[in-house]
Amino acid sequence: MVRLALVLAASMAWAAESDYYRLITIPVPDGLKLEGSGMETLPDGRVAVAIRKGEVWIASNADEEPPRRVSFKRFASGLHEPLGLAWHNGDLLVMQRSELTRLRDTNNDGEADEYLTEAKGWGVTGAYHEYAYGPKIDPQGNLWVTLNSTIGERLTQDDKWRGWSLVVKPGGEWKPVSMGMRSPSGIGLNAAGDVFYTDQQGNWVPTNSLHHIRSGAFHGHPDALKHAGRNASDVARGIPLDEALRRVPDLVMPAVWFPYRKMGMSATDAVCDRTGGKFGPFGDQLFVGDFTLSLVMRVWLEKVDGDYQGACFPFREGFDSAVVRLGWGRDGSLFAGLTNRGWNSLGTSSYGLQRLVWTGKTPFEILRMPARPDGFELVFTKPVDPRSAESPGSYRVSSYTYLYHPAYGSPEINTQELKVRSAKLSADRRSVHLAVDGLRPTYVHEVHAEGVRSETGEPLVHPAGYYTLNRIPTQ
Repeated sequence: MVRLALVLAASMAWAAESDYYRLITIPVPDGLKLEGSGMETLPDGRVAVAIRKGEVWIASNADEEPPRRVSFKRFASGLHEPLGLAWHNGDLLVMQRSELTRLRDTNNDGEADEYLTEAKGWGVTGAYHEYAYGPKIDPQGNLWVTLNSTIGERLTQDDKWRGWSLVVKPGGEWKPVSMGMRSPSGIGLNAAGDVFYTDQQGNWVPTNSLHHIRSGAFHGHPDALKHAGRNASDVARGIPLDEALRRVPDLVMPAVWFPYRKMGMSATDAVCDRTGGKFGPFGDQLFVGDFTLSLVMRVWLEKVDGDYQGACFPFREGFDSAVVRLGWGRDGSLFAGLTNRGWNSLGTSSYGLQRLVWTGKTPFEILRMPARPDGFELVFTKPVDPRSAESPGSYRVSSYTYLYHPAYGSPEINTQELKVRSAKLSADRRSVHLAVDGLRPTYVHEVHAEGVRSETGEPLVHPAGYYTLNRIPTQ
């Protein structure tokens, strides 16, 4: 019944979303199980796709419309569960479970003939979930990698640096950076070049999240603490997150929580829109995939007192399978590498490659949602109708937090409905200042604006936003 309800709700959203963002399915040859686990667009526009069974394939003409001339050629094979690709200094880098590998085609025949170790040395115990993700390249040329915590039965005890982020310097030397990750399946950079990762709900992780990677930060999962010489059993547990922040050394909150089911169920890849308007009005924002609900979410970030926080919004549902990897095409469209790995996800397929294209029509959406000392400012993609926008009754606001504990996930706790005291429209009718009573730092603030209409009478395509208010700004 839960799956049926999700499907029915999704079908209603697809109808509106598809007016603005079309999904194109890339045909795949019979016999090729394109279980997309890594993806990179090459300088000439071809798309490289790693598949979980250890191969890399390169698709030509995948960005043509309609995609009638698409062809696939195998570039590499024999890899150990590759979960990421990056184009780097003329070669493809691939992230395997035990090493970061450079694939080199020395005779230009379209197939890799050298497999060179770029970085290795972290622990591998043989546990099923010991995935390794990346790499992503920062503006200084460093390569960023995240390692899944060791979950499940181990064959050895060598789990060193599991649950950590690593940075690989030019030349292959690497060092650990931050700790406390559970299943950090997506790494991405924002427009400023700062590095973020997504984590998935589970033990110690109350719901999916987006974190800013910072040196020495503890992101919450205590299994990684031992590699920093700390005892995981000393971590306070079974308490609300705001209390955990006071009692657990170095614990930092994510920049954004993704409320469970409202905003996906298993966050994956994260990419920043640097297309210069080719993908619509959301430039410099992050787009994050989701595995179980086969969708893409949108994230807007800001800095308050020097740290990132911000809001997430629904964006596009209806992909054929779990969205595991995302990448930009040369035309500004968004490619999605799909695979549900045999687990449960919405959609009509178990794997594939799809492309999301902006139709040129601007959707009526909440574009940004900056925090204010007394509430939030909602900035819209289009001018709004003054009567609806200035009515406090057009909005609903609530806040809640989560438990910090070793159980799998957490319900929303300490929920409060908050009063919208006033709604003041800007002179250009593009933004509304909501004065909200009872803001609470470190809590998620859920804002609904179902009553707001554009100046032409349109309802919002997605009337909800979820702001992680780690700090209330002072001005």
